[in-house]
Amino acid sequence: MAKDTLELLNYLGWTALRQLNIIGVSMGGMISQELALIIPERIGSLTFVSTAARLVNTIGYWENLRNRINMHSTTNTTSQQFIPKSPDDQLDDVKGRLFSHSWLDAADEYGEFPTNGDRFAAMELKKRQNTEGFTRKGFICQAIAAGWHHKSPEQLKEIADKVGRQRIQVLHGTVDQMITVPHGETLARELGGDGDVTKIIVQGRGHVLHMEEQQKYEQWLENIMDKVEDLR
Repeated sequence: MAKDTLELLNYLGWTALRQLNIIGVSMGGMISQELALIIPERIGSLTFVSTAARLVNTIGYWENLRNRINMHSTTNTTSQQFIPKSPDDQLDDVKGRLFSHSWLDAADEYGEFPTNGDRFAAMELKKRQNTEGFTRKGFICQAIAAGWHHKSPEQLKEIADKVGRQRIQVLHGTVDQMITVPHGETLARELGGDGDVTKIIVQGRGHVLHMEEQQKYEQWLENIMDKVEDLR
C-alpha cells in the first residue's frame, strides 16, 4: 500500500524535497512508516496517530485474545462466523474499542443526534450498506497487514535520522482499545521521543482522536506544519 501511495504521489507530480505532510492514522500510520523508509527526503512533516511500529500484547494474554476475537467479529458484517452477534451488540463493541465513553455519551457536536455515540452508530450502519466497498477480502487483508507490520528500533531510527526528528510527531489516546497507548509510547521513544520528536499523549481519549478532539487535533497538525516551515 505504501508503493500504491508512492505511485499516486508520483502521478500527481508531488516529488519535490520536503513537499509532503504525511498524516497516518492507525493502519495508515503503519503505511506511513513504510513510505518514510522509501522517500524520507520528500517528507516535510510526519504525524503518526493511534498507531504502532509493531503490535504486541500489552494487556495480558486472555484480554488480548478476547480483544482480537472481538475485533474480527465486530468490525465487519462479513466476519460474523467468528462470534455471531446482534447488530446492537456489534455496534456497542465497535464504539467501545474506538472511542472513550465520555465522548460517546456527550451530546452530539452537530446537533443531529442525541449523542456522539448515536451519530457514529448511524455512520457505521450506513457504511455497512456498502457491501461492494467493504468486502470480506478487504477486511481479511487489512487484518493480516496490520498484524504482520513490524518495524524494528533500527528501522525507526533510520526513519528519524533521514526524515528529521523535528519533523515528526506521535499522537495517542490513553484509553485507546484498538492499539493501546504503550504502542504509541514505544513508537515515540524509538523514533527519539526524548529528543526532538513531538509526543502528545491525550488523556481520556480513544483511537479516533480526529473526532474526539477535532479542534485540538487540527491545531496539533498546524503546529507541526508551521514548525517545519521554519526548517526549510
